[in-house]
Amino acid sequence: MLTAIALGFALGLRHAADPDHVAAIAALVARHAPAGSARGGARAAAWVGAAWGAGHSLVILAVGGAFVALHIAVVPAWALAAEAAVAAILVALGVSNLRQLRAGGGHRHAPAAHGRGCGGVTLRSLGVGMAHGLAGSAAVALLALAAMPSSGAAFAYLLVFGLGTIGGMVAMSLGLGLPAAMASGRPGLARWVLAGSGVASIAVGLLLLVEVGVTASGL
Repeated sequence: MLTAIALGFALGLRHAADPDHVAAIAALVARHAPAGSARGGARAAAWVGAAWGAGHSLVILAVGGAFVALHIAVVPAWALAAEAAVAAILVALGVSNLRQLRAGGGHRHAPAAHGRGCGGVTLRSLGVGMAHGLAGSAAVALLALAAMPSSGAAFAYLLVFGLGTIGGMVAMSLGLGLPAAMASGRPGLARWVLAGSGVASIAVGLLLLVEVGVTASGL
């Protein structure tokens, strides 16, 4: 059982690297990394990743835990609706970054300079993470039930999986945030970072919507 729980942590780390997660974090970090400070950018990026991972893990634990405790059979239409919501959020994040680009996003400042204190950044990241967690909770719960001999062990698996996801998101955010912060001292490069993250988020969101549509048509 300990081996399976350790595997849950490793799978949580791997789960953080899913394309929709990377796209969301890249869009958030590119928008909120403060200008002119590599250390400040790394700190802000890590905070974005931690907030995203916390929101994701809380929902996984709550909703996935309910599935485990009640042995609920997941309704496919519900899972598809959650995936479609994530896709819509990704598109919205991308559009938001492109709109900031048009408003002069290449000259970014710290989030507070735009009236968005750390609390606003945290809530936004937390909310996006929760939406992703809702979309993935059914699959993770089913995996926990299949891997664990009891409901208690399955809860432990969900918790460790969530911790692995938080760790993975913080590491990924640091990797994305440092280049974004360094680019912010160069307006031209910063605009490319913001534009690239916006386009990538929209593209991944649209691809996810297509996947949802194809799956729904086969039900």
